[in-house]
Amino acid sequence: MSLKIEDYAIIGNTCTVALVGNNGSIDWFCVPRFDSPACFAALLGSEKNGRWLIAPKGEIKSTRRHYRADTLILETEFETSDGVAAIIDFMPIHERLNQVDVIRIVEGRTGRVAMQMEAIFRFDYGHVVPWVTSKAGGLRAIAGPDAIKLRTPVAMRGEDFTTKADFTVSEGQRIPFTLTYFRSHEPEPGSKHPINMLNETEAWWREWVGRCGAEDPWRDEIVRSLITLKALTYGPTGGIVAAATTSVPEKIGGERNWDYRICWLRDSTFTLYALSIAGYHDEAKAWRQWLLRAIAGEPAKMQIMYGLRGERRLTEFEVPWLPGYESSAPVRIGNAAHEQFQLDVYGEVMDSFYAARKQGLDPEPEAEAVEQALMEFLETAWREPDEGIWEVRGPRRHFTHSKMMAWVAADRAVKLIEKFGNKGPVEQWKKLRDEIRADVLARGFNPQRNAFVQYYGSDLLDASLLMMPLIGFLPATDPHVISTVAAIERDLMSDGLVKRYQSHPEIDGLPPGEGTFLACTFWYADNLTLMGRHDEARAVFERLLSLRNDVGLLAEEYDTVGKRQVGNFPQAFSHVSLINTAHNLSRSKGPAKNRAS
Repeated sequence: MSLKIEDYAIIGNTCTVALVGNNGSIDWFCVPRFDSPACFAALLGSEKNGRWLIAPKGEIKSTRRHYRADTLILETEFETSDGVAAIIDFMPIHERLNQVDVIRIVEGRTGRVAMQMEAIFRFDYGHVVPWVTSKAGGLRAIAGPDAIKLRTPVAMRGEDFTTKADFTVSEGQRIPFTLTYFRSHEPEPGSKHPINMLNETEAWWREWVGRCGAEDPWRDEIVRSLITLKALTYGPTGGIVAAATTSVPEKIGGERNWDYRICWLRDSTFTLYALSIAGYHDEAKAWRQWLLRAIAGEPAKMQIMYGLRGERRLTEFEVPWLPGYESSAPVRIGNAAHEQFQLDVYGEVMDSFYAARKQGLDPEPEAEAVEQALMEFLETAWREPDEGIWEVRGPRRHFTHSKMMAWVAADRAVKLIEKFGNKGPVEQWKKLRDEIRADVLARGFNPQRNAFVQYYGSDLLDASLLMMPLIGFLPATDPHVISTVAAIERDLMSDGLVKRYQSHPEIDGLPPGEGTFLACTFWYADNLTLMGRHDEARAVFERLLSLRNDVGLLAEEYDTVGKRQVGNFPQAFSHVSLINTAHNLSRSKGPAKNRAS
């Protein structure tokens, strides 16, 4: 039986991540490579695909876990009838790009506890069984370009393509395990003492968190989300992946299973605000630089998503030999949506450039030329139908949110000229801004529904329209916004949480069924704040906080029937939205009030 999604925690080193279950098992360990991600265990809970378990033998009375304060160091404590043992899991901040260490230290707390270790190493999404050989102080596993070395003082043995060990830990004793990934054609890397790496890693995270400018009442929640966001950052380039996983389903047993180990342009403005307001200007600048490099080229060919290094070819394929998380098939690698035309990303990119200037980031010399090129393309492209924010795999349509974000692009282009002295045909872009606005107001609002609708001529609702007051298209007090929010409350909410839209095969080309979307529910709380419904907004926010798992992590969605998290995990967009909503509730001028000013 697979663990629930919320039973996992994340460890990482700003280069890669691993997911650790509350049973002592690492079921996901993914290392970015220049050609494609190399995964030791790429699907949660799949023993066929590999895992690395360290846990007590026999009955476990209780399990407790937590992160060390202001760090990404995980401690899982197991109580047995013979005593208490803890596993300290962490990844040292990388010193060499092609080397990744995962450190697991078994620590005796009380008594004397019998322990077991079981390692099933598989490469290429479980497709390749490596050649394992014993080495001094451990073992080595190699297959093609990938190699790992496992060091430990514990004696290990091989059984049926599985590495096993039995050992005992006493009170005060520490037994380390160091798993190192490296490229098979390179020399085996050395390693520092695990305890020294633990101390250095703890100091690094605490120094990083010490730069945070977040204030009460939700400082701890903001800090945990910022740490998660940092863990999802690829340090060498500044890119931030949407989530650590692929193919974790939006509905258990369903086929809405996508690869999220990719960087979405759509997250750019929210991410810039989340980082810069908290005081992380270096990270915000690195994200903006990644954005500029990724989109460089012909504006008409700008993608909605790119790889960690800005890769453009993200070909989607299925992995039929894996059953998927809780039999949710297919398992997908890559994302075909990178080939879609989504008009809204032009607005997000222009908005991110404007937000960066407002937040005090120095101007980028190349940004203005890119802005000019994007706007020249958008002057005619905004009239075209697209696939929309939710990347539907049905026909292109004139999505209201897409047109609204085209307005954002024109609006921010004008403001960059008026407030920061950028060059451009300001009167021409003002006229464009007014034209798009009039089009949205005339065609995006359905009088019978008394609400803005998903696409022109439709009567379907869409939670993306909660963005309308957040990006400054209309104020939250506008009657059209108030009635749209009321319609969403009536028809798109389940147990106080917001669904993205009313799914239908004609719209998205897939069978219906998914959880409520956490980012949309944060947007709902932001709308309530802007409307002056502060007590309701705070209640929604507190409800969202209660959905985090025991170590403060959120997936993409929440299943209100099954009472569990669903979708890829942990989700950057959920944590970015948490940070921004906390600031909206606690500051007189948070992102929702400041974004369009």
